[in-house]
Amino acid sequence: MQTLFSSARRHLMLALLAGATLGFTLPARADGLAQLRQFMEGTRSAKGSFTQQVYSRSGRKPQQATGSFAFSRPGKFRWVYEKPYAQVLVGDGSKLWAFDPELNQVTTKKLGQALGSTPAAILAGDNALDKNFTLKDAGSAEGLEWVDATPKSESSFELIRMGFAGGQLRAMVLTDNFGQTTALQFGQMERNPSLDAGLFHFVPPKGADVVGE
Repeated sequence: MQTLFSSARRHLMLALLAGATLGFTLPARADGLAQLRQFMEGTRSAKGSFTQQVYSRSGRKPQQATGSFAFSRPGKFRWVYEKPYAQVLVGDGSKLWAFDPELNQVTTKKLGQALGSTPAAILAGDNALDKNFTLKDAGSAEGLEWVDATPKSESSFELIRMGFAGGQLRAMVLTDNFGQTTALQFGQMERNPSLDAGLFHFVPPKGADVVGE
């Protein structure tokens, strides 16, 4: 199971998802697309916690993970898996770093190449949603207003769904090209906090194997 879960984490290396409470009141029935655009325009940084479940095509028991996140737009983020296995993902504005403590391995690549049409582009990107995604309202379900985001160019994800309520991003559901579905829920969200710049700076640990650029 550890190997399977590690694979799921790799598929989600760029799913550095974050949500934040917005500083304004939206109409009770505001559609998902309107809430998404307000979220992008009104949130420059955020921090909080997340829970994640990964469902395989075979219907095997979902793999669960929990952790924390922070982001400062554009392009800086920290996504930390805490349980059941540790992993740290950091975008420093120019590079993406992924550290697996168990393997003592760091993977790095240019951030521009790593973002593209990915969930991170939505949350830590530069607002160019229509450039990279086809966006549409997806109706109401489970008490949330949903938006579907389909990448316009080649991506690891076939579809990204975002669920909003009261101006907050509550959930995301990602369908990837490997037949996996990843569901995330966000909690303890804080909008536009003052974040330590050190959160978005990464130095490979001594002795770690560094792979990539």
